[in-house]
Amino acid sequence: MTKFVLIAALGAIASVSAEGPPAVSLGKAGTYAILSKAGISTVPTSVITGDIGVSPIAFTAITGFSLVADSTNTFATSTQVTGKVYAANYAPPTPATLTPTIGDMEIAYTDAAGRPTPDFLNLGSGNLGGQTLAPGLYKFGSSVIIPTDCTIEGTNETGSTDTWIFQMSGDLVMAANKEVILTGGAKASNIVWQVAGYVEVKAGAHMEGILLVKTAAHFRTGSSLTGRILAQTAVTLQSSTVTQPSD
Repeated sequence: MTKFVLIAALGAIASVSAEGPPAVSLGKAGTYAILSKAGISTVPTSVITGDIGVSPIAFTAITGFSLVADSTNTFATSTQVTGKVYAANYAPPTPATLTPTIGDMEIAYTDAAGRPTPDFLNLGSGNLGGQTLAPGLYKFGSSVIIPTDCTIEGTNETGSTDTWIFQMSGDLVMAANKEVILTGGAKASNIVWQVAGYVEVKAGAHMEGILLVKTAAHFRTGSSLTGRILAQTAVTLQSSTVTQPSD
């Protein structure tokens, strides 16, 4: 973990914590609310704030959004998406832009998965329910469950740059109607969940952070996320709300 010191005016010195591992760079993938290599579906309608995209697959893998192609055919729009919808078979320059974007997503996943020397190893045997999670690198040689609310707690209420990386070799499953709660200035944009299996956020649950997912991501009825879904296979939504972080 690292510490930084802020030197204020008139020589006064105040210590400001910025703890946790170095941030994971998302590259161009960090401009998307949802990015997938295999498809994005919703049944029934969902609410997405931010761009969504698929590649190398075609726009036909984006289902349930009632897409309307822009006149340039470089992107589409949807009443469910506050942003643009991109696919690999839209007109140039979209395909050439999506290829490195997917590459950046895969690089980010590899980076997050490869971080050594965890601060916390197999915390709670993979059960994060009821835990208060300080900044750091968390490693789990198993799946992770969130059966009750958990709290991610930063160290600086006034604009923390604290970071969290959660590495897991299995799945991430969040129980229905539970919540990841941010306190102490923690920001969704600084929380990374690297999941080698699938993510399942059950009905009515609320998740926070960047999901770097090797396989599928499933958001059940009425679930929500403040963050990004960056998945190397399919993303399925059921009347879900996904809001990209503001910073």
